[in-house]
Amino acid sequence: MTVDAAFLLALAFKMGVTAAFVVLASFAAERGGPLVGAMIATLPISAGPAYVFLAFEHGSDFIAASALSSLVTNAATAVYALAYAALAQRAGAFASIAGALLVWCAAWFATRGIEWTLARACGLTLVVFPVCLVLSSRFRHAPLRAPTRRWFDLPLRAGLVAILVLLVVVLSPYVGPALTGMLAVFPVVLTSLMVILHPRVGGRGAAAVIANAISGLVGFALALAALALAAVPLGAFAAMALALAISIGWNVMVFTARRRGIPI
Repeated sequence: MTVDAAFLLALAFKMGVTAAFVVLASFAAERGGPLVGAMIATLPISAGPAYVFLAFEHGSDFIAASALSSLVTNAATAVYALAYAALAQRAGAFASIAGALLVWCAAWFATRGIEWTLARACGLTLVVFPVCLVLSSRFRHAPLRAPTRRWFDLPLRAGLVAILVLLVVVLSPYVGPALTGMLAVFPVVLTSLMVILHPRVGGRGAAAVIANAISGLVGFALALAALALAAVPLGAFAAMALALAISIGWNVMVFTARRRGIPI
């Protein structure tokens, strides 16, 4: 097999795996409720394959720097989720998503002029997430109306996420670790869920999924911090395995705690 063929095969595999998880998350939300869908959606199902592929192409220093950028971007994503949850209470799908994306862009651009260290990125996380968790708590519980089935739902869900993996892989050699880290955690999974769920289960139902996702993003932040800290001393792949374990463990803990009535 030629190098180009191997590259395309690996890329197609990662795009397919990532898209499959988004489809799973949306179905889980429709059948199991907002919390179930949110905990699946906030696992590193788009960033994970992107980072694995990057690890084959770049060194551990690049992965650590990208993870630091991703950690900062993850804070903007929490604000994005909160903005959508608030807007979706009354507005339609397009207005809610467009408004939330404007908020995300503003939040991300606000971080661009800062020279981020791990300590500063963790400090930003510690400021942003408690505020977002408190403000989003009132949006977490809402009934999901029976979804309307449409023939294009499945390919749309899969295609939106697959595009992100493609962009990260193709653009990363040209944009450097900072923008690569941003691309890797651009909220394509949450946006995909918004696009799919809002017209299917209603704005408040979709908002409940996204509001619950903020709790999952806390675990993702912990995973990114671990990746940024451990990529160089442990190696990229060992650090990614650690980050994955942290993300899964956190979401399981949140799910278990919420089922027992413990607010997290």
